[in-house]
Amino acid sequence: MFDLTETLTFDQAGIQLESVDDSKTGGKNLYMNGICIQGDVRNQNQRIYPVNEIGRAVKTINDQIESGSSVLGEVDHPQGLNINLDRVSHVITKMWMDGANGYGKLKILPTPMGQLVKTMLENGVKLGVSSRGSGNVSEDGNNVVSDFEIITVDIVAQPSAPGAYPTPVYEHLMNTRGGYQAIQTAYETKAQKHLKESLINIIGKLR
Repeated sequence: MFDLTETLTFDQAGIQLESVDDSKTGGKNLYMNGICIQGDVRNQNQRIYPVNEIGRAVKTINDQIESGSSVLGEVDHPQGLNINLDRVSHVITKMWMDGANGYGKLKILPTPMGQLVKTMLENGVKLGVSSRGSGNVSEDGNNVVSDFEIITVDIVAQPSAPGAYPTPVYEHLMNTRGGYQAIQTAYETKAQKHLKESLINIIGKLR
């Protein structure tokens, strides 16, 4: 099983903002409505999610919501599938299918991250959404997803250009045996090189 994330911009997701009166607080609740994951198309990560896979995953998560479970989402993408409470900005109140796509309704919460999201949205900042889940990906080159499960939908910054999305290389490494160690080694090597260059520079100034 792989950790799978798929990002849509504000416009790609067709985000609609909805402000609803809150009878308990007297204020207003802000909601984001739109596509959370697309079916039967090759996405930015070159994967294809069959409609039946999305439909099953959407039904599972909506059943959780209707049973009383809180499906929380975060700002930006954490590593892994765990929910970090200090990063929570919203709760998913509903998911449904419309055609080939899975839609969701996100209620922005009055948490520090939620207030940040609300302020940006109310001031015209276009934020995207990104589904986070797990599944298998075919190895025949078609990259068709199976056994798909949605964990949550996060709110993310919108890329500055169409090609600005991360490639699936990092994601693939993190899900490959020894991949995490390889990435850490790369970071450490880069840090060691930077330290070496700094020391040489300092020594040069002492002469």
